[in-house]
Amino acid sequence: MAKDFLYEKEHYVAIKALEPGVQIIGLTRGEETKSHHIEKLDAGEVLLAQFTERTSAIKVRGSAEIYTVFGKITSGKN
Repeated sequence: MAKDFLYEKEHYVAIKALEPGVQIIGLTRGEETKSHHIEKLDAGEVLLAQFTERTSAIKVRGSAEIYTVFGKITSGKN
């Protein structure tokens, strides 16, 4: 694999739950995307996650603040 993939540069995302029960789902790379890991956060909890050879996407279900190298994103209800 090429050395310039996002996971090779060790980029992390920080996800802060704004409500109880926020789900963080890691999705796989390859021909068929599957979930391979699920975490559940309570309000105020923070998860640090990294894209890897196995993880190509991270799905956030619920209200959370997501901090990336690109800035802050808020998920959930407005």
